[in-house]
Amino acid sequence: MAADPTSGDPGRSIALLWGVEGPPRRGPKPSRSVDEVVGAAIALADAEGLGALSMRRVGEVLQLSPMSLYTYVRSKDELLDLMLDRVVGEVAEPDPADGDWRHQLTLLSRQRWAMAQRHPWILQVGANQRPPLGPNVLAKVEATLRAIDGLGLSESEMDQLTTLVGDYVRGAVRAALDARQIEVQTGMTDEQWWAMNTPLLEGLIDPARYPTTVRIGQAYRSGRLAAPDRERNFEFGLQRVLDGIEAFIAGRRASA
Repeated sequence: MAADPTSGDPGRSIALLWGVEGPPRRGPKPSRSVDEVVGAAIALADAEGLGALSMRRVGEVLQLSPMSLYTYVRSKDELLDLMLDRVVGEVAEPDPADGDWRHQLTLLSRQRWAMAQRHPWILQVGANQRPPLGPNVLAKVEATLRAIDGLGLSESEMDQLTTLVGDYVRGAVRAALDARQIEVQTGMTDEQWWAMNTPLLEGLIDPARYPTTVRIGQAYRSGRLAAPDRERNFEFGLQRVLDGIEAFIAGRRASA
């Protein structure tokens, strides 16, 4: 993988991610640690969003001057690498002894969904830079690939299938977080929005032109369909993706 030119000094970032100690610094003993800086930055991003994150704000939280903070982490990009790897570490890895690949991928995907609900800023970071090559990120890559190892797939197929699952989770999370942000900005849920707009559309929508849409809308209004639930939709879609992978694996085994 090529180095990302937006991430500052790749060598220093990787050294920090992997806990490689540099040469001892001169002067007084540091009053804080890199772990404390990362923890403060995550708490700030969780509470106020990524837009509120700056080296100055983190320094204020820790009661450090900007110059003092830069002795721990040299740039915001470097800090973001450390933050991402830290929160990815919240995802527990399945027991390798559990040979059920589907159960393992389901567990990893559900935990990634939950992690994004706790730290919605991670999608903003992921849209602007490559993932950090830290121990937690690589451990989750290993756990995902290991789940489908030994099923008769080529290395290329393993990589493509795990990418498929990751892309699905990322897309579902982004849709859910975008919808949540719209609710916060407007002060209105999807159900309230539809309730407000439905009377305005009455008489304008021709059932002969939109028969399926009208039927589904009537099913929601009558209570025959439950109100949309983003987590339930995520679970439904995840299982359909895994159904497709299962069929692909069965086809590969049959052809072998």
